[in-house]
Amino acid sequence: MARRPRAPAASGEEFSFVSPLVKYLLFFFNMLFWVISMVMVAVGVYARLMKHAEAALACLAVDPAILLVVVGVLMFLLTFCGCIGSLRENICLLQTFSLCLTAVFLLQLAAGILGFVFSDKARGKVSEIINNAIVHYRDDLDLQNLIDFGQKKFSCCGGISYKDWSQNMYFNCSEDNPSRERCSVPYSCCLPTPDQAVINTMCGQGMQAFDYLEASKVIYTNGCIDKLVNWIHSNLFLLGGVALGLAIPQLVGILLSQILVNQIKDQIKLQLYNQQHRADPWY
Repeated sequence: MARRPRAPAASGEEFSFVSPLVKYLLFFFNMLFWVISMVMVAVGVYARLMKHAEAALACLAVDPAILLVVVGVLMFLLTFCGCIGSLRENICLLQTFSLCLTAVFLLQLAAGILGFVFSDKARGKVSEIINNAIVHYRDDLDLQNLIDFGQKKFSCCGGISYKDWSQNMYFNCSEDNPSRERCSVPYSCCLPTPDQAVINTMCGQGMQAFDYLEASKVIYTNGCIDKLVNWIHSNLFLLGGVALGLAIPQLVGILLSQILVNQIKDQIKLQLYNQQHRADPWY
């Protein structure tokens, strides 16, 4: 009785379904964002520690440093799963990475769609955030710099109008307000002065007491919400490009992780097949 010819043992053991290109491409892809996440956390923690503790605790919800730390930690954990999962060919970590990245992508997509469909509610939420930031303007240096940058960039003042600054305890127009900035607005609301060598930080002194016509000669009177909405409408292609730039790395990560998972599963099946037939005298 003739025996089946035995296939060379080395060929089955040396062959691998796992592509080194996919494996290390996914590894270095995650390593890049892992390093970025650590930098984000370090910058956020440093910025947080540099602030006065009591002032920082007063506005946790609008603290850019806290936002930077939270995003950095989440990115760190996610990319850690991707790095170790690809390097160790661990299906559990790779599936976790893929599912979390898919969830993040779907949440971003849903937020964009809901923001477009429910634009009025989104506008109200933005107004609430801006008003909250105005209230805590003097409590957080990072927030203060962010508001000043926004007001100068969009040539605006306050949320709906310059009188919104009365919500801040330092700029409030009430008679019992002892602040030297009573009924004023920040210097970032002031109209630019040509050839000004030194910034006049008191240029908005008492501007809330004037009507729109008189105040418009010195400061911006229009609110930042309308300016922001107009800017978004004028830069839809730019925002679309940014959204696409954020989506492509996520889709690449999901695709590579799923390809690698399928390759690992095929490799496991091959190893089990070789083990089952290794003792077979007819193999």
